[in-house]
Amino acid sequence: MKKDALNIIKNSINDVLPNVSVENFLKDKKFEGNIYTLAIGKAAWEMANSALKVLPKIKKGIIITKYKHSKGSIKNFDIYEAGHPISDENTIKATKKAIEFASNLKEEDTLLFLVSGGGSSLFEIPEKNISLKELQEINLQLLKSGADIREINTVRKHLSKVKGGKFAKLTKSKIMTLVLSDVLGNDLSTIASGPAYPDFTTSNDAFNIIEKYNIKISKKILETLKIETPKKLKNIETHIIGDINKFCESVKKNSELLGYKSIIMVKSMNGDADETGKFIGNIAKDFESKEPTCLIFGGETTVKVKGNGKGGRNQEIALTAALNISGVKDTIIASFSSDGTDGPTDAAGGIVDGNSLKNLKELNIDVKKILKNNDSYNALKKINSLIFTGPTGTNVNDITFILKNNR
Repeated sequence: MKKDALNIIKNSINDVLPNVSVENFLKDKKFEGNIYTLAIGKAAWEMANSALKVLPKIKKGIIITKYKHSKGSIKNFDIYEAGHPISDENTIKATKKAIEFASNLKEEDTLLFLVSGGGSSLFEIPEKNISLKELQEINLQLLKSGADIREINTVRKHLSKVKGGKFAKLTKSKIMTLVLSDVLGNDLSTIASGPAYPDFTTSNDAFNIIEKYNIKISKKILETLKIETPKKLKNIETHIIGDINKFCESVKKNSELLGYKSIIMVKSMNGDADETGKFIGNIAKDFESKEPTCLIFGGETTVKVKGNGKGGRNQEIALTAALNISGVKDTIIASFSSDGTDGPTDAAGGIVDGNSLKNLKELNIDVKKILKNNDSYNALKKINSLIFTGPTGTNVNDITFILKNNR
């Protein structure tokens, strides 16, 4: 069954790669004036490369993506790699180049803005006199707090010169935005913090999130949060070309091709990764079927970081679920990220079965202690239970699935 699970993962990711989505959307589009491109996010290289195939008349473009996510040079494109999930000096340098590039465009030009998950940290310049170090500290606090992506991006938008629709105000050109959504519900103002989309969050929303998660901020940050974001923009159009719905359907299709009866249980799974792992583990333990079955859970959870170990939300789901399916036969649980990088690791996620806990115990590994230290990566690595895909070039949330096979 592990072979089946890995095939489902591989084929489902291939189905949601951006090349087909970008090319299908652009192939019949007609543009007036010159076309320029800005691509941001973990799927930026793939999206830009696909756009150029359909629109060879793109005059110039910029790509800002995560380290090790560029796959080589592209004609007429400048490529920058920068920090994720925390912005760094290269983020600031690349974003300054992008602003300079966009601010020189004319009204009759079109900026094709290609946005994917990760864009919020990869495309950034802080407001006013906020330093990069201050911004990094706030983002790190938010990421460790257990706040969800909407809450994190609400604060980010009010501290940024480019988020929350502010970037659209910096160019005279028309902006056509194509989005690979990594946000449940496809809230366009939240994806990459909505650089070219009206923002309906308020300064009060940001203050409430800071208070809710006890985020430590200075008076200078407090004053900056009072700056409101644009609520109306005239020069934009936005299209979603990929999301968790398509990803779930792909997993369903690929599991059915292997003979599994497949059921999409949810497409909006969220909340704490640890609790999600317990929940899915209990379902896997108690679920009975007379035929091979695949239960599919789509969404994106969060991890409240308590320790100093290494891991990601999908690895934590898998390892927590392993506690509940110990000794259960003919059962596998796989949890993985569509972008191939789960948290600050090189693994896409984790895959466990009824023997995983026993195998860890034989190595004198205490799973509960490991989870308390958020060190799921190193535990799963010991029993060859990490999923490796490499950077995939897409980003449409995560999938956890259960395979049951009594054949």
